[in-house]
This record gives sequence, structure tokens and C-alpha cells, in this order.
Amino acid sequence: MRHLNKGRKLGRDKDHRRATLKALAIALIEHEAITTTIPKAKEARRTIERLITTARQGTLAARRRVASRLGNEVAAKKLFEDVAPRFAQRPGGYTRLVKLGKYRIGDASQLARLEFVEKREKPKAKKGEKAETAEKKKKEAAAAKK
Repeated sequence: MRHLNKGRKLGRDKDHRRATLKALAIALIEHEAITTTIPKAKEARRTIERLITTARQGTLAARRRVASRLGNEVAAKKLFEDVAPRFAQRPGGYTRLVKLGKYRIGDASQLARLEFVEKREKPKAKKGEKAETAEKKKKEAAAAKK
């Protein structure tokens, strides 16, 4: 019987599974969206949603807990400074799982895209203007408001 045994094994032993989910979580934080198989995406979603919920607290204990789970200081910093504030008012459901309808060539596994529900807003450049200049103007306008 499988009472209280949640999660998929993904054809891996415990350490390999944990490392795979950690790598998927770090990749999602860094790139905002990843493409993987459906079972891996569903498991990674469980992991990343728990990390975001912890990061929303913003306490030192939460930072240490997230850093120990991720093992990547850069990803943990981005999670606290960029990702978690976006979801401050959201009660859960921070990620979206989209089945792509594509199949991996090697083993014909169906692929899915795991992404954050709220995208990071990038300032749009006006015609003939570089993106860097538009970003700089936006920062200056924000500083002027303060």
C-alpha cells in the first residue's frame, strides 16, 4: 500500500530524484520557463511552489531554508528579490503547466512547458530606441516618484 507516499519516483533513486528536482527548480527560477516531460514538470511544480510560498515570508529563516533546498545562492537571491514579490498577493498557483503536443525524439515522451503565471515585465523600446535606454528611463522615472 502507498498510504502517505506522495510524489513520483521518475525512475530514479532518492538522491538522483532530489538532484533532478533541484536542477529543474533552479532552471525555472533563472529562465522563467522550462521544457521537460510531463511527470517531471508536475513534480517540479510541487517543489517550486513550496519554495515560492516560503520565499514570500521574506524572513531570514525563510532565506536559509530556501538556500538549503536550492543550493544555489544566485537562484535563491533572484527568488526572493524578483519572483516572490510578484506573487505577494496571490494565494497559490504560481506556475502554469502547458502540454506542448510535441514528443521527444529519443523515447517519444510527451513534452510540457512549465512557466510562471505572471511574467516579468520588460520595458518595451520605442522605435529606433535601444532596450537599455528604455530600461534606464523607467528606472529614472521610478526614482523620481520616490
